[in-house]
Amino acid sequence: MVSHDDKVMGMLAHLLGIFTWFIGPLIILLVAKDKHKFAYKNAAHAINFQISVTIYAIICALLVLVLIGLLLLPILMIFALVVEIVGSVKAYEGAVYKYPLEIPFIKA
Repeated sequence: MVSHDDKVMGMLAHLLGIFTWFIGPLIILLVAKDKHKFAYKNAAHAINFQISVTIYAIICALLVLVLIGLLLLPILMIFALVVEIVGSVKAYEGAVYKYPLEIPFIKA
């Protein structure tokens, strides 16, 4: 059973990624490390996704030189926003959300 505090911290890990890149999820990861395993797992997935999206955005920016990046970069940003919102809803429902296209840098 996941406590309400864990659900809120897990939700915030995903939502803060929208506004603070990986800094917000990192703070939650560090705070939740020992006492809140559910929030820790969600924060780890959020950080992994933020780093992954950064790598994908750099690739898209390089592809702007051949014009395909002009199409891919907005698609990537809309995709990232949608799955971060879905992740926050799933975390609030009590599920650990693993993002699609997430590269696992931090073990959850």
